[in-house]
Amino acid sequence: MESDSSPRMVTEGDVETRAILTSPLSLEGESDVDYRVPNVLQCILSLLKTLRPGSDLTRFQLPPVFNIPKSQLQCYGESLCCINNDILGRCAKGENSLERFTSVVAWSISTLRPLMFGVAPYNPILGESHHISRGTLNVLLEQVSHHPPVSALHATDEKNRAEMIWCHYPVSKFNGTSVETEVHGKRQLKLLDKGESYVMNSPMLVMRFFPVSGVEWVGNVTIQCQETGLEAELCYKGNSFLGLSSKSKGYQREDLYVIIIEDYLRDKWPLGWNCHY
Repeated sequence: MESDSSPRMVTEGDVETRAILTSPLSLEGESDVDYRVPNVLQCILSLLKTLRPGSDLTRFQLPPVFNIPKSQLQCYGESLCCINNDILGRCAKGENSLERFTSVVAWSISTLRPLMFGVAPYNPILGESHHISRGTLNVLLEQVSHHPPVSALHATDEKNRAEMIWCHYPVSKFNGTSVETEVHGKRQLKLLDKGESYVMNSPMLVMRFFPVSGVEWVGNVTIQCQETGLEAELCYKGNSFLGLSSKSKGYQREDLYVIIIEDYLRDKWPLGWNCHY
């Protein structure tokens, strides 16, 4: 990926600006950016004490102390290309529609990243754009609306003949013991040589404060291919109210796409299956 964390000198007339690109978040939720908010839970509760349960946080201004040094657009773009395995290539190279569909399900799961509790990227300004490239994959993002905050993504992969179009509109609400963010909009993946188009939604992001603090993806995701009629429903299950892990999580997220492929090859999943995670 054409991005690194080394300083770059940008000269404009007699003014020099030092621009720093931060490293992407990994599948394990780690980053070279070692940033933590001091007394994070206390700071969050102090920040939200004036809010009532059910309050809309779309226009809520988060103090800079809670921000990591990267934009939300950069985080969206990283989710497409910051992986060790070429899952997108498997989608395009599948020998039949079911094998390609299974790979698309795995690719969809791989785009979600574990997040750090108590910190968030900066909100993009209207008209802000971000470009990421890795090999033959080129990703372009732009903030097309400020209120409501809408981010658009268009990506192409020349080698795998794939095209991706996303449009995200997050809506956050305070529920007393947590903040829930519904990500509206659709994500579309097109396999151009196969004439197949896959449409999927995004799970909900939940940040809990009590009794155990944490942040996780929860909810249902539906993946459909209109050309083949195949459809899958994934259920992302978070921890219990007491912070205990769900028994359905018998493996880590980075291994999930491998299990999906292996289970398909072993004929464990029939057509029209439900994938519970």
